[in-house]
Amino acid sequence: MSGKISSQRGGGLKSRAKAALKATATMDAAKSEDSRKAYGSRIRRATSADLPAIVKLDQATSGRSKPEYWRDKLAQFSDTHADKRVFLVAEVEGQIVGFITGEIRDFEFGADPRGWVFAVSVDPKMRVKNIGTRLFDEICEIFRRAGVDKVSTLIERDSELVLAFFRSQGMIFGRYIQMEKDIG
Repeated sequence: MSGKISSQRGGGLKSRAKAALKATATMDAAKSEDSRKAYGSRIRRATSADLPAIVKLDQATSGRSKPEYWRDKLAQFSDTHADKRVFLVAEVEGQIVGFITGEIRDFEFGADPRGWVFAVSVDPKMRVKNIGTRLFDEICEIFRRAGVDKVSTLIERDSELVLAFFRSQGMIFGRYIQMEKDIG
């Protein structure tokens, strides 16, 4: 049927939509329960002492070492901006196994305030332990408490793992289209 929804099959569009909403609610409840059991992890705000572990984890997942970048991010996302900027780490048995960072923005092109996730990384050995889900849930809760009801991110088009993660968190393609031009 090439992507089109037929109202003739499967009981009609309305009943399929209701079934999809019910299934989503069930999955959300299960995801919430699973995220609470995320392998004994503890989520907390990042500190400057976490920099070496963050750099090492990012290098393991991205293939690049960017210590200056992460040092700047930690400084920008200090407690002085804790109401709008978030940098969290996940620990298991005292070891940092993941991190997420983002902030609330409300100035781009007249957009409503929303939380933006800039980076998420989980130790490859811990990826099926719900660490990423716990980090994402926590940053979303921080955004929600700040009065934001939408979260966004940008993803490399060919980054299948990151895309799959965010899709598993219920994210869908939004109304904005990212554009770019080579200038170098």
